[in-house]
Amino acid sequence: MRALAQGLDERTSWERYLRLEGEHTDLRTVRSTIAWIRDEFAAAAKRENKPGTARLILLDPDRFKSAPALPTLAEFAAAQGMEDFSEAEQIEAYEAAYPAGGGGGRGGQGGASARPSRRARVIDHQLQALRWLEGLVVKDPRPGDSVGTWLHPALAARLERSGVPTLSDLIERINGIGARWWVQVPGVGELKATRILDWLLANEQALGMRVGAHVKRPRAQLAPSVLSAVVPAATAIVPFEKFVLPADLDGRAGRYRAPHDKCLLMAADDHAAIGAWLASKQPDGSGASTEGELSSTQRSYRKEAERLLLWSILERKKALSSLSVEDAAAFSSFLVDPPSTWCGPRHCQRWSPLWRPLEGPLTPTARRQSLIILRSLFAFLVSQGYVVGNPFSAVALPPNPQRPLGSSRTLSFAQWDHIDGLLQGHADTEPGRRLRRAMRWLYATGLRLAEITNVRCEDLKPAENHAAHGATAPDWLLRVAGKGGRSRQVRVPDELVSELGDELERHGFDRQVGAVSNRGIPIMARFEPDVERPASWSASGLYQAIKAFLAQAADCLEGADAQHLRKASTHWLRHSHGSHALQGREGQAPVPIRVVQNNLGHASVGTTSMYRNAESRR
Repeated sequence: MRALAQGLDERTSWERYLRLEGEHTDLRTVRSTIAWIRDEFAAAAKRENKPGTARLILLDPDRFKSAPALPTLAEFAAAQGMEDFSEAEQIEAYEAAYPAGGGGGRGGQGGASARPSRRARVIDHQLQALRWLEGLVVKDPRPGDSVGTWLHPALAARLERSGVPTLSDLIERINGIGARWWVQVPGVGELKATRILDWLLANEQALGMRVGAHVKRPRAQLAPSVLSAVVPAATAIVPFEKFVLPADLDGRAGRYRAPHDKCLLMAADDHAAIGAWLASKQPDGSGASTEGELSSTQRSYRKEAERLLLWSILERKKALSSLSVEDAAAFSSFLVDPPSTWCGPRHCQRWSPLWRPLEGPLTPTARRQSLIILRSLFAFLVSQGYVVGNPFSAVALPPNPQRPLGSSRTLSFAQWDHIDGLLQGHADTEPGRRLRRAMRWLYATGLRLAEITNVRCEDLKPAENHAAHGATAPDWLLRVAGKGGRSRQVRVPDELVSELGDELERHGFDRQVGAVSNRGIPIMARFEPDVERPASWSASGLYQAIKAFLAQAADCLEGADAQHLRKASTHWLRHSHGSHALQGREGQAPVPIRVVQNNLGHASVGTTSMYRNAESRR
């Protein structure tokens, strides 16, 4: 860098100081390395709160003109015809001709002006700065350092705008999202992300923080065991399956434990007791407990028990089986205003370090639901002889506002027609056709997200739909396992089944949906190349795809319609099915309320009638 500052060209300085024996390096690499060195020096100056030095080191002295070179004394004498004059007389004439030179031609040497040029001053300052910086750049990065002190200024600015101000924040973000973490940082692409990752990997030891192995490969290529290892088991804010009970608060000696010889559970501690309760909620009675096998009800129940267990140990410093009525009331208050450390973005995967048990304060409706579920947990523990009482039975529930079902989460006919029109022209690719299939099936059947992702080809059976004039229209019945293990049959329009048959045939399967060879193929199958039997689209993947499509559909609209669609999600299609079926529209008679009740899987027709109440209010 000193050589460059003093005018040695890039290639020559590289050859002299940085080239390895036998190595050939193109000029692009030379220049990018020089730029990197300058960035490192500038970052070091910033760490020492020397922004002026940081700017100075990035300056190119060649931007500034050198002072014009002056002739030597001999050259001046020859030019003036003064060769025969004495040296003293030559100097006197020289100084008269170049007064700023200050005698620079003495001894016959060439002279620059006494006042150095701006370029010379920049070079001198840069050399001084380089001497000062030599002792700074050897410092190791620290987790609390800002990204701007180590990374390229433009790159650091983009990270900071995306909520990543420090190196520790950067590593947490990368570990929390995985290989495509950079997608959420505008202006950072895969190439820049790779450079950042390489630098972090090279400095892991100095930082004392490591980038997980899962970051180096796409999520789809990672085994569940790799993701599971990202966050170790701990007594900290981690998911239920990773939470380690401290020995003195594990509940073996809980204050309200019933006599052990009277307990019907094999559970030795509170964590195992919650696990037994969750297993009892498995519809088929299998007691499945792995993430992929949990029903939507079990996941909902686990969420509430998980929050209580974490709060009990980490905030209240009590075992779950030692909670009193006062503790239960305190937990209800906690849900109204949880600390920011307990809150995180929605839909963050459970393997991720970014996962948190809450998004923010619970609404009165959500808090009411939470307390009802926790009453159910303790009622189970009491009935099995694990604890002697239910502390949540004495906690008042927030009032139930009793809003009409789906009153603010239903699409209008015009909004659905707009969406359906966009689906018609959606990309003719496997993911595009799958999205179209998903949205139309959800709207036509009113199924829940977990239900639509679980049904298989063999669940479809042909049925005859007798029209009033005596003709018949082919239709299909779909067998659905709903909440509480209740099974029902839902009618599906023939055109949807026909489209499914087309997709099966396109991927080498029998076009007849009910064919024996199609058994086990999900209705929401992901047809991927080189996969013999397709797997079902996951509930979370389906949710995110529909949410993204609805946001795109909103971009084509204006005003209230656009705002409404941006809020919409998969469950809105279910609400829209119930509302639209009961209303009917031109060319479609209203569907009898008992049929809509069956489609939606409501235990009570009163629940279904709330859609009708919503339309009456509207």
